[in-house]
Amino acid sequence: MSLRMIVLGSAAGGGFPQWNCRCPVCALAWDGDPRVKRRTQSSIAIETGRGTWTLFNASPDLRAQILATPKLQPTGLRETPIRSVVLTNGDVDHVDGLITLRERSPLTVYATSQISAVLDANPIFGVLAKDVVGRRTVQLDKPFAIDEATIEFFGVPGKVPLYLETEDLKIGDTSGDTVGVDIRKDGRRLVYIPGCAVVNEDVLQRVDGADVLLFDGTVFEDDEMRRAGVGEKTGRRMGHVPLSGDGGSMTAFDGVKVGRKIYIHINNTNPILIAGSPERREVEARGWEVSEDGLEVTVGEAVRPVERQDRGSTAA
Repeated sequence: MSLRMIVLGSAAGGGFPQWNCRCPVCALAWDGDPRVKRRTQSSIAIETGRGTWTLFNASPDLRAQILATPKLQPTGLRETPIRSVVLTNGDVDHVDGLITLRERSPLTVYATSQISAVLDANPIFGVLAKDVVGRRTVQLDKPFAIDEATIEFFGVPGKVPLYLETEDLKIGDTSGDTVGVDIRKDGRRLVYIPGCAVVNEDVLQRVDGADVLLFDGTVFEDDEMRRAGVGEKTGRRMGHVPLSGDGGSMTAFDGVKVGRKIYIHINNTNPILIAGSPERREVEARGWEVSEDGLEVTVGEAVRPVERQDRGSTAA
């Protein structure tokens, strides 16, 4: 078997277009401009076993994503191909979808101790019945198996979720609040890092040699939200390295051997969402791809659209 991945959601928190926003990029989507595609919130699925799939983050849009992805739909009476969920941080756009998985199907949730503590502290996650939904706390740099795949968490510079920020907030911490995931199967390797505050030497070493890298594409410019008039925080303040500028991710990986580089977790203000825009052309010239909902990658083969069904108002 090969290593197969589906991008369930390619947008950052709030999706694209964001429900309450008419920033210049969202306005194109609301007005039906064909250069932009609607996107749900960030998540991917990996076929870790023969016909069994693992979610990497559980988006608030998870139900719509399952409706749009036949490979994740029920195969029998209360039987589902989704057997496990791996969490890369405790952000709302990555854990809220767990609540969708509450109808007593056997699952295992994998997370660091810090991310598990976020779930434990919120009683709403008690809807996940403990007798059928297991919780496994995983240490950094300790490989573990899910079906036929080997998974490893590694710390990346990040921060605690927005709703847990305090006055002594530390951005760039690598202790386990934000992690990257190294996924290996059948001699192939995919690295998933949907959130990263700084591309440092540790990140570069972790990524080196990967067949596919899915990396944080939140903002093109660090002060992008300020320029768009929708917020005062910079990308780095939110725990996301920008694509451009000094230390930007677009060039940071130039000296690293990676087969395919794909941006994911793209904010609604980011102009790379516009096909043909100068920013989109620039990232593509640098060897990057811009993910969209429904893209399927069989590692070692070309990216192609996954078979899709109508997603209604949230369709990409």
